[in-house]
Amino acid sequence: MKKFMLILIEALAKVGLDKLERALLFGGGLVLVLALVTGTVKLDHNWFSFLFRWLHVIAGVMWIGLLWYFNFVQIPSMPKIPDEQKPAIGKVIAPAALFWFRWAALATVITGLIVISMKGLSALGDALALGYFQGGYFTYIGIGMWLGLIMAFNVWNIIWPNQQIALGMVEATADEKKAAARIAMLTSRFNTMFSIPMLYFMVAAQNVG
Repeated sequence: MKKFMLILIEALAKVGLDKLERALLFGGGLVLVLALVTGTVKLDHNWFSFLFRWLHVIAGVMWIGLLWYFNFVQIPSMPKIPDEQKPAIGKVIAPAALFWFRWAALATVITGLIVISMKGLSALGDALALGYFQGGYFTYIGIGMWLGLIMAFNVWNIIWPNQQIALGMVEATADEKKAAARIAMLTSRFNTMFSIPMLYFMVAAQNVG
C-alpha cells in the first residue's frame, strides 16, 4: 500500500501536484467525479442545503485549524525562535496565515447563515433566539451560532486590527506594537476557549437535538 501511494504521488507530481492550486483543483475534480458516480448529486433543495453545509465545514476547518495553529504552535514557539529568525514569521508566515484565517471566519459565518436560512427564516429566528431555551436542535445550534458569531466579530474587530499593528503593517511605536500583540494574543486565547463549546454544540445539534 505504501509503495503504491508513493508511486501515485510521484505520478501526480509530474502533472503539478506540488502546486497548491492544482492540488485543490484535483481535489475538486475528484469530489465531483465521485459525487456523480455515487449519485449524491440531486440538484434539489436538500442537496443544496447539504452543499452549503459541506462548504461551511470546509471553511470552519480552515478557520479553527488556523486558530489552533496560532495557539498550539506559533504563539508558544515564538519565545524559542532566535531574534534574527523572527522576521520570517512576522513578515511572511503570520500575514499569510492571518489572510486565510480572517476570510475563513467570514466564509464560515456566511455559509452557516445560508444553511440555517435554507430551513426557513423562522428557523434562523428560532436559532438566534436559542430555541427559546426549550432545548433540542434550535437551542444547540443557536448556542453554537452565537459563539461562532462572537468569535468572528473578535477576528475582524480585535485580532486583525491589532495584528496589523503588532506586525508593523501600520505605523506604530514599539510600545503600541507590544500592547497590540498582547491584545491580539489574549483575544485569540479567548476564541480558542470559545471554540471548544462552539464545536460541541454544533455537533450536538446534528446528533443530539
